[in-house]
Amino acid sequence: MGNVISFPGLGIGEFTVNSVAFSIFGYDIMWYGIIITLAMVVGFFVALRNAKIENIKTDDVLDLAIFLIVFSMVGARLYYVLMKLEDYKSFFDVINVRKGGLAIYGGVIAGAATVFVVAKVKKLSAAKMYDMVAPGLIIGQVIGRWGNFMNAEAHGVETKLPWRMGIMYAGSTVTKYYHPTFLYESLWNLIGFAILMIMYKKKKFNGQVALSYLIWYGFGRFFIEGLRTDSLYFMKSVFGETIRVSQVVGALCFIFGIVFMIVCSRIAHDRALEHEAYDRVYSAGHDSLISRDEVSVASASSNNDGENYSVKTTAADTSETADKNERSTGENNNGKDN
Repeated sequence: MGNVISFPGLGIGEFTVNSVAFSIFGYDIMWYGIIITLAMVVGFFVALRNAKIENIKTDDVLDLAIFLIVFSMVGARLYYVLMKLEDYKSFFDVINVRKGGLAIYGGVIAGAATVFVVAKVKKLSAAKMYDMVAPGLIIGQVIGRWGNFMNAEAHGVETKLPWRMGIMYAGSTVTKYYHPTFLYESLWNLIGFAILMIMYKKKKFNGQVALSYLIWYGFGRFFIEGLRTDSLYFMKSVFGETIRVSQVVGALCFIFGIVFMIVCSRIAHDRALEHEAYDRVYSAGHDSLISRDEVSVASASSNNDGENYSVKTTAADTSETADKNERSTGENNNGKDN
């Protein structure tokens, strides 16, 4: 028996949603797990697409994906458990994720640390890798929230708004109407994904896309979390249900993103002003050898956090310089004793 869902204000009548997709040898396979897996796959292919822009090898993306899947899941679980320690009595309870209990912020924090370590080991730009991963992460969140829908969870407080979501839980005969906060966040993240992908090739410094993700997601999550009924609370035994953890983290992400966006944008702007002509290096071929007809003079070195610029002198300019040097040498020789 499943839960009965409806959206009467949108003209969508009652329909049953079962959280179990199918069973294998008596072992239930949940829709939530299937949808989260799909979210990971889609996120990976988005990151793979972005890797071509950053000139990061496919093998490096595959290696990163393996570590991200493992450590992000561990981080998401640990974050949730630490916020509700009173509910866990044994180690088995901690590792038993079949009863739910994953927090996206824990996964993001563990994932960020994983990206940093992998980048350092492979001697790649961590900022570029963060940019590569961010759009894949947010589209994964768009898809993943529908796993909450299949479980009839992550909804908000009761409401009478036209887009209210009706839920009659299995075994109940009463339908209550809530804010569909899972849908709010999914739509918010979908808009964010579109913005990140549009701005990707226009970014002015490495890390800009990742910071934009923090700003966008943190801002939206702060307000959406305020509507939810299943929030994790900071030191609940002391403060009670007053300080929502995800709202605090969302606010910190937004502030952190804004501050570093301003600082990094200023640094990139100042570097641009220091050079009369420069090329932004964000194409897949930016590491290829420059042809013999060009002489490239590096005006700013590549680093993990900054922009790469190069001033180019064409073959015609080189030839003109050589002619001037030859004339100068001839004039000097005419004045010397032979």
